[in-house]
Amino acid sequence: MNRQALTENLKAVGKPTELWESVDGTQVLVLPYGGRVLGLFAPGDEDNFFWTHSALNEIDSARSFYEGAQWHNSGGERTWLAPEVDLFFPEYPNLNRYWQQRELDPGNYRASWKDGSLSWKNGAMLTLSRTKQKVAVEITKTLVPALNPLRHEQRNEWADVRFAGYTLRTSLQLEGADRPPYIGLWQLIQMPHGGDMIVPTLVRSKPMIYMGEIGAGDLIVDEHLVRYKMRASGEYKLGIRAVAVTGRAGYMYFHNGEASLIIRNFNVNPSGEYVDGPSFEPNDFGFAFQACNVNSGLGAFSELEYHVPAIGSKTGQSSSEDESQLWAFRGPELAIKSVARRLLSSEA
Repeated sequence: MNRQALTENLKAVGKPTELWESVDGTQVLVLPYGGRVLGLFAPGDEDNFFWTHSALNEIDSARSFYEGAQWHNSGGERTWLAPEVDLFFPEYPNLNRYWQQRELDPGNYRASWKDGSLSWKNGAMLTLSRTKQKVAVEITKTLVPALNPLRHEQRNEWADVRFAGYTLRTSLQLEGADRPPYIGLWQLIQMPHGGDMIVPTLVRSKPMIYMGEIGAGDLIVDEHLVRYKMRASGEYKLGIRAVAVTGRAGYMYFHNGEASLIIRNFNVNPSGEYVDGPSFEPNDFGFAFQACNVNSGLGAFSELEYHVPAIGSKTGQSSSEDESQLWAFRGPELAIKSVARRLLSSEA
């Protein structure tokens, strides 16, 4: 969906957006409702790199969507918190009910501007399912530029490639808990379904299957690369441990005769506590990267997810700072595959 129509439809239903522009002309559409980075656009290109909910395509359907009691998953990029079993399964170990605590999502994000940077902040009181403990959190997100990492490597094959990017700085603060639990930032991007997740690894690493049964032909594990073909109907999820993850992962998909590649460049600290284990073994820690295939009543999208080491509990820390880059490229298929090989892996 193009930027202008998306902006106008959201404004018409009382969900105004903020438009941030980087020094290179990248435009980023932020929806404070839900704390979303809802749109990412290369200079001169109105087509969004991210997935947005189909209900937003028309004013009437957008209004009905936001008036409904269901989860208002507008799309794009969002920040959640881990562990999932404590914050999204209120009756755990019973998994029948999945619930997004509304103080976290959509929350009550407030946007502000300072020196050309856009920030948005949310405070929430959340309940953990296993201990019934309540914890107050504050999440702050800020956009600053991220220039094309290939800008100094001039190659003719990239001449027709368009680029958009940003840096996201996120902070998490735990407040008022004498014995705070483990809580970790969880960053998720939703992109159009049907593409390939490309995850370079330091060593051969078999992913943990969190959800569903991923077909053998959809999951390819090589010595230094995991490729997940995200085309299936239903809902599936996998995770890869921090000791194997390099700190980059990409997703490639095709639309209107062109290829698009979205790369997340993020920090990995295997000494940190990555606390989002699978629901059937929640204390199996150490997973820094996750990918989720969704083609169901929730929509049709693929999620690139990474976690930040938790604070609270045995860490003795009550605050966390995270910074990552989002690089997006669009153009001819051969050129985009060349970019993937350069920035992800020669095997990509």
